[in-house]
Amino acid sequence: MYDKFRQINRFIEIIDDAMAERSKEELHVIDFGCGKSYLTFIMYYYFTQIRHLKVQMIGLDLKADVIEKCNQAAEKYGYTGLSFQVGDISGYQTPFDVDMVVTLHACDTATDFALFHAIQWNADMIFSVPCCQHELNGQMEAEHLSLMTRYGIIKERFAALTTDAIRANLLECCGYKTQLLEFVDLSHTPKNILIRAKRQNQCSKAHGQKMLREVENMMKEYHLKPMLYGLLDVEDRLSCFR
Repeated sequence: MYDKFRQINRFIEIIDDAMAERSKEELHVIDFGCGKSYLTFIMYYYFTQIRHLKVQMIGLDLKADVIEKCNQAAEKYGYTGLSFQVGDISGYQTPFDVDMVVTLHACDTATDFALFHAIQWNADMIFSVPCCQHELNGQMEAEHLSLMTRYGIIKERFAALTTDAIRANLLECCGYKTQLLEFVDLSHTPKNILIRAKRQNQCSKAHGQKMLREVENMMKEYHLKPMLYGLLDVEDRLSCFR
């Protein structure tokens, strides 16, 4: 529980830093893969009691029994702006204009769907701590740089880092200023990278071309087909940089 406590407090610190620049008094938040919602409840308390904002927040998860308990807790605490729904990240339709999308340890490509939806909704802020980046690990093959795929543990860690670097570049292509931050110390969780993205004006063509070229060079070298790249490509969000 101490490890969870550290993770949640660090998450709030990072959000607090971003909120310092925000002047709006109303906030709409989607928390994908909320689980038991320790973070969700703390965020709601922070936004409403510390920041004194009017908040509409939805926690989304696939486990109906967990969602039922979370809704009961929200009602018990009088958190009228907080609700929980059973739903799949990949097909979720938001009931309001989204200001912030949050994911804490959404597994594997669930993070990609969350980022994709955040981009589609033009969310102002994205905070995502990915988990279990298996997708690229299963795809990786290389002719020229096979050193990085020869040893299992190296390949696993390299694939995870590559996954998040590609996600960060693609967010840049979509008009977000993106940072990859150390979330918490490795002693508390091995999933210690947080993607923080803030929507800017439209990405310049030169910058977008550079970001996309780096992604496609990595894809070509290691024979990769990242989920987020495919989702954005289908929606024709990358063609302007080719």
